[in-house]
Amino acid sequence: MSLLLGALAGVALDARFGEVRRWHPLVGFGRLAQWLEGRLNGAGGRGGRAHGVLGWCLAVLPPVLLAGWLGTRFGGWWDALALYFALGLNSLAQHALPVAQALRLGQLDEARRRVGYLVSRDTTQLDAAGVARAGTESVLENGSDAVFAALFWFLVGGAPGVVLYRLANTLDAMWGYRNARFERFGWAAARIDDALNYVPARLVAITYALLGDTRRALRCWRRQAPQWDSPNAGPVMAAGAGALGLSLGGAASYHGCEEQRPRLGEGPPARARDIERALNRVYAGVLLWLALLLAVGGVLHA
Repeated sequence: MSLLLGALAGVALDARFGEVRRWHPLVGFGRLAQWLEGRLNGAGGRGGRAHGVLGWCLAVLPPVLLAGWLGTRFGGWWDALALYFALGLNSLAQHALPVAQALRLGQLDEARRRVGYLVSRDTTQLDAAGVARAGTESVLENGSDAVFAALFWFLVGGAPGVVLYRLANTLDAMWGYRNARFERFGWAAARIDDALNYVPARLVAITYALLGDTRRALRCWRRQAPQWDSPNAGPVMAAGAGALGLSLGGAASYHGCEEQRPRLGEGPPARARDIERALNRVYAGVLLWLALLLAVGGVLHA
């Protein structure tokens, strides 16, 4: 019951206050990660896999142990605060809704700029359909990474669990690139993040399917997800696109190189309103998870 109350409190804090504007712990962690990577990998990417494993352990394990110790001192209050710092639901909405609004007003340059905060692909040459597609994909995938997976690991391991997940996910975003600099050094960060997201991503795919066209979502998941290069983003976005009845994927430019990605979903291309529809699915999914947790908690406590 304490974790359930912590989950409710953490979600409520995120809804009320959103992302911390100053002195966010992840900002300090990012600087630490940059320093460690510079020392262990160097500008030329000389570090091997062992260096990456060492860097991951030095960056992640001390904060996780600290989170566990603080939990013994402050209990449920610390649990709720740790989840609040890890959740990104309010932040996701604050970044996604301006993209949809700019598209609706015909402000393509502003929409390109805004969606660039959400995705790693090049956005300067996207047309309106490309911006809508990128925004919708980002909401579905980041809903899994920044919201549901954080909730999952909080329920599994409390404050230490959610701190472990959020820091591992941050390192993947910083080190998990397949390029000359990070191919070896970032291998551990990428693989660990894949492992931590494996179960949550499939729960999210089921959640999206239940909140839309379930049969089509499950069909797209089964047929299309294996073609996607990410073992976790594939199920999430295929099921999400199928549930929404639209098509995602296709060409995208990364660092000047165009990639032809497999198609996900079925139906017409994404439009501005689909960014909002995807965000509404994330909100509804969070409410569904919390309702299920309340039901389970009530049964166990009876």
